Amino acid sequence: MNITVRTYGDGVFVCRPDTTWERENKDFYSPDTVSDIWYSPVVFARISKAGKSVSRKFAHRYYDGMNFGMLLYPGEIYRRKEAWSLAAASILDHTSYLPSPLYLPEVFRTAGNIFVLEKDGRTVFSTATDDDGTALNAIETALAEASAYVSLRIGDLVAVELAEASVLSGPDEKKTGISAHFCNNELFRFYIIK
Repeated sequence: MNITVRTYGDGVFVCRPDTTWERENKDFYSPDTVSDIWYSPVVFARISKAGKSVSRKFAHRYYDGMNFGMLLYPGEIYRRKEAWSLAAASILDHTSYLPSPLYLPEVFRTAGNIFVLEKDGRTVFSTATDDDGTALNAIETALAEASAYVSLRIGDLVAVELAEASVLSGPDEKKTGISAHFCNNELFRFYIIK
């Protein structure tokens, strides 16, 4: 199972291994070699039909559920901005907070469903769904573009970063509380512990 991520801004694709997927909202214990943790909020979809070189026109047939989540990156590697650094920053275990259950795509066509990501009770990112299906369009475009490079298999996840990665937990923060909500439901709650 792969997690294919379309990065914010430059729109390149990176595949995260399934060992990065945190399914149980366990606390993240930062390795000693990592002093600061960066994050990027994402919208993601689960692939329900295998495909390669999927046309954008038919992308809606290849996924069955969506949600919002968050990716974590070790700052020392991510901020280097070298050709290899994004891939290297994407392999740290338990750094893909992509929660279940998933929502039907129709939820993302309904205006006003709000996703909120908080650090220690303070909002650090927020977005809302709209009638235009902006999140759906982003997923379907990313799915089609990614499938030109990588075969999509049932159970894979395709994620689209919604903002440039930035610092979530700095070097002096020993315990940082993270939580997220969507449609008034809690998606995850955990601590980053150093």
